Amino acid sequence: MQSLSIGFIGGGNMAGAILGGLRAAGVEASRLQVVEPFEAQRQRLREQFGVEASAEPDARLARVDVLVWAVKPQQFAQAARTLREQCPASAGALHLSIMAGVRCHAIAARSGAERVVRTMPNTPALIGRGVTGLYANPACGAAERELAERVLGATGQLAWVDEEAQLDAVTAVSGSGPAYVFYVLEAMTAAGVRLGLPEDTAKRLALGTIAGAAALAEASPLSAGQLREQVTSKGGTTAAALEVLAARDVAGAFDQALQAAARRAGELADALERDAS
Repeated sequence: MQSLSIGFIGGGNMAGAILGGLRAAGVEASRLQVVEPFEAQRQRLREQFGVEASAEPDARLARVDVLVWAVKPQQFAQAARTLREQCPASAGALHLSIMAGVRCHAIAARSGAERVVRTMPNTPALIGRGVTGLYANPACGAAERELAERVLGATGQLAWVDEEAQLDAVTAVSGSGPAYVFYVLEAMTAAGVRLGLPEDTAKRLALGTIAGAAALAEASPLSAGQLREQVTSKGGTTAAALEVLAARDVAGAFDQALQAAARRAGELADALERDAS
């Protein structure tokens, strides 16, 4: 890791999570270059990570091994145009995208890069507990995959998919997934309050239960269904609650919700391509 040279186009929160992981892994600040248009953000990156941050690309990006795209999708076309004008040699790097909805062929066409790895992280990456789906275009081999893993390793778990279209499903399951968990946390907390608990107690019980159940599921060889069955005694309290959830078809609602999220991910990518054409 210490020998890598990495450039970032965009210096927002997710880029900061990656920068923090790289610095913790021993990558020297002098090997990290960030292009970030906002001065306040550039100053924060300098103070927090000791990296050099500039408003526009410069010749130093010609020497990076990896170029991380971390701008908003709507900003990509202009950012790529500026990069090609000011530092065309950067096309030789591995281009690693954490942008939502910008497909590999669009990244390659606008940046001039051949080797592109597109990823979909989620917000727990900000504390090193994320899960990121990755897809490598055909120009990438094992070395590029390993390089992408080294860059993103500190953000949490990584999962490769074989087809780029599967990133829409990744978006639905894990990219948007934290919001589903927060929704359940909100609902359990509110229900606890209606049952007479103080709000802070209800939240602590709900949050601890979600975190503990997730940790148990991760540590156990049993499936989620088997773990659920272990907790559910016939005629007991858990069974009474699950009967209500089954009657409301909560599992079916989750299926429809994730289908909608995956479909919307594809629609947004299509819209971005139409706007860029």
